[in-house]
Amino acid sequence: MQSQEQPLALTAVTSRYSTNGKEEEVNTDAESMEEEVEFNWEEYMEETGANAAPHTTFKHVEVSLQSSFQPGMKLEVANKSSPDSYWVATIITTCGQLLLLRFSGYGDDRKADFWCDVMTAELHPVGWCTQNNKTLMPPEDNIYLRKAIREKYSDWTEFLVQDLTGSRTAPANLLEGGSVLELQDVSGPLQYWPVRVLQNVGGRLRLRYSGLSEDHRAQDSWLFYLDVRLRPLGWALENRLALEPPAGLRSLKSSSDWQEALQEAQLDGQKSPLPLEVFKDHADPPKHSVRTGMKLEMVSPWEQLQICPVSVTKVYNDFYFQVTLDDLSPDAKPRFVVCHAHSPGILPVQWSLKHGVTLERPPGFRGHDFNWADYLKQSGTEAATDACFPDTWKNRSFAKDMWLEAVNPHRREEVCVAQITQVRGRLLWLRLEGVAKPLSECIVDVESMDIFPVGWCEANAYTLTPPFKPVCQKQKKIAVVQPEKQLAPPPVLEPTPVISCQPVAMDPGSANGRYCCSKIFVNHRCFSGPYLNKGRIAELPQAVGPGKCTLVLKELLSMLINAAYKPGRVLKELQDLEDQSWDCQEETLKAKYKGKTYRSTIRIVRLADQIADFCRKVCVKLQCCPNLFSPLLIADKCPENCSVQTKTKYTYYYGKKRKLSKPMAGEEATEAKPTRRRKKRKAIFVQKKRRSSNVDYTAAGSPQDSEEDEELTLQSGSEGTSSEPREDNPDGPSVENKYQPPEGQDMQMDEEEDQLVLDRNPLEWSVDEVVQFINSTDCASLANIFQEQDIDGQALLLLTLPTVQECMDLKLGPAIKLCHQIERVKVAFYRQFAN
Repeated sequence: MQSQEQPLALTAVTSRYSTNGKEEEVNTDAESMEEEVEFNWEEYMEETGANAAPHTTFKHVEVSLQSSFQPGMKLEVANKSSPDSYWVATIITTCGQLLLLRFSGYGDDRKADFWCDVMTAELHPVGWCTQNNKTLMPPEDNIYLRKAIREKYSDWTEFLVQDLTGSRTAPANLLEGGSVLELQDVSGPLQYWPVRVLQNVGGRLRLRYSGLSEDHRAQDSWLFYLDVRLRPLGWALENRLALEPPAGLRSLKSSSDWQEALQEAQLDGQKSPLPLEVFKDHADPPKHSVRTGMKLEMVSPWEQLQICPVSVTKVYNDFYFQVTLDDLSPDAKPRFVVCHAHSPGILPVQWSLKHGVTLERPPGFRGHDFNWADYLKQSGTEAATDACFPDTWKNRSFAKDMWLEAVNPHRREEVCVAQITQVRGRLLWLRLEGVAKPLSECIVDVESMDIFPVGWCEANAYTLTPPFKPVCQKQKKIAVVQPEKQLAPPPVLEPTPVISCQPVAMDPGSANGRYCCSKIFVNHRCFSGPYLNKGRIAELPQAVGPGKCTLVLKELLSMLINAAYKPGRVLKELQDLEDQSWDCQEETLKAKYKGKTYRSTIRIVRLADQIADFCRKVCVKLQCCPNLFSPLLIADKCPENCSVQTKTKYTYYYGKKRKLSKPMAGEEATEAKPTRRRKKRKAIFVQKKRRSSNVDYTAAGSPQDSEEDEELTLQSGSEGTSSEPREDNPDGPSVENKYQPPEGQDMQMDEEEDQLVLDRNPLEWSVDEVVQFINSTDCASLANIFQEQDIDGQALLLLTLPTVQECMDLKLGPAIKLCHQIERVKVAFYRQFAN
């Protein structure tokens, strides 16, 4: 969406640098203090109890991690031991802006492969050293490599000729920067002008119009590279569009100067053309279906937090149209924006009413109450249909009180800590921390490219504007997992009203990728083991990373902890993970369970070449498939053949620390054994509180709840054997049994007492047989949960009401209904097989 009074973006940036780069009209006090402190997202959210918006909700950031580099390409890489010399390396694999490289001479030997970041490492296309009189030779400290080459070749030159023959090199412009693009005019969609990329921050580009110099830096634009206004050089001419400087800037240069700048930009673009791969994820706007005169609602680009009635006043072509603010005052000055069908902020008529948001009355409107039906009738116009708009209901999993990082619309070079204060449809109301009121609030679309996940600035070495009074404190190292309420309150540092914080610089070694890793995949199909809830694992993103090893692993471990049946139990297991050969860094991780928070210090590896070993040993510790999370993507069948495993292979029997086996004759199982009561007496569920405040970390092999602080317990009235519920139970299941036993089973039902008679021991049921049984009951809608969580017959007998509610996220009514069916199986088991 592009606006015009004068072009909005141009008038906004004009005021940004009015006084030596500092702002007067839009003053956020960002430069009012020189003192800086380190802002820590984790500590900030820990102390405020905040939650970060999921990384997967930022579609443009996910796309930006893709790279145009291809495996097999050759590069010239600076030698770490000798900065003035370089050596050729081959791209083995790519992951976002990270490249896995192997020096020429190693052949198929991957022991010395290393990761590097395109944005920080000194990389050049093949031939750069020759052009710049630089030395090409293997690293001086790499004796193995030098010896291997000398055994076969007389000198380095002979080897390079052989190695580089027929090879591909990476395009220079992707490495050197300074690319030339074409940018659509903010006030006219049919006009473009060349711009140069001055800065690339994780795909967010700082652009300067060709013809302007550093003296005009106030006119620089910040856009994400996927913005529809950006096109490759030559786009305008190919599509018969005008190449003209923006209307608001034409007075800065003479006509001849602008033409000279255009020719220079085109010449530079021809010398190093931008590969079309850069635009492979660039989505063109779809055709719109609006007509001139139609009315709609729109988030105002001119006034804060306002949604206003607007009209379509011009249709440029099938893709772009002009929308003008409805203003009925006599001295109205037209204010318009250029839009396309997917422009953020345009909404159908009545959207505000349906979502409980105030719609501003048009200036000059007479009357207290604005009604769309009367307004359309009086103006003789029609409303744009719902089909003219994108999915106005989509919120992409954003929720109130989530935290993220967002661009300050008044100073677009600034990215701030932000909190979602309201979600309505696909619109988010944000409060920008560290920005003075009233400019600290804004409205953005859920697919805005001006919002980013927590940690984005740190990952891209860009300054994040923190809250005015960041509360950053050092966390204590806690040797044993304990409930947070039992910890002594940590000392609170005196808040300092600092406006800007500089993030921690990346480790110097990261330039050659030693401390950076590629993506770590979550292979959802792999066996999840006894501790992790397979349903929750399925909801995790497919991969985490790339980035600094400790950051990627910390994010991954946090997700796994939260995907556990008992997060505190997993945290305790990870606390004991250690290997003397690892180069580790201690990180504090936390787990929340039943309103309590547990924290523990975990040792996480720092080096990329130790990632695979670390992931595997974590999986072994959690008794899941070694490939559940791994640098290796399992596309189809896991090489470990983990699909044959079931939950109960590692399950402790009813909380006792021994493997689950068939109960022997007369053996008692206190939790699985059904309570005894008279026929037709309803089971009474009471909340029973235990005296002990300690946490019992029993294994989570089955979704069994042994938390001792509180649990729901089934009480009995008197002795008896019937499991029939009282007739007045609104959630009670049907007495009729529709279960068709698998082939080979002979199961009958005593209709009088609603009892199952089994020919086959339910302890031997497979997951499929459990699912088949659930499907035969009135709980068939829950069968997929049993399939997802690999619950076989042994695990089925361990299920209790509290665990059914918690691990399957069921409300009390459906949980009671399901537990009734499970109890019938338990009764049959104890009557027929326990003795």
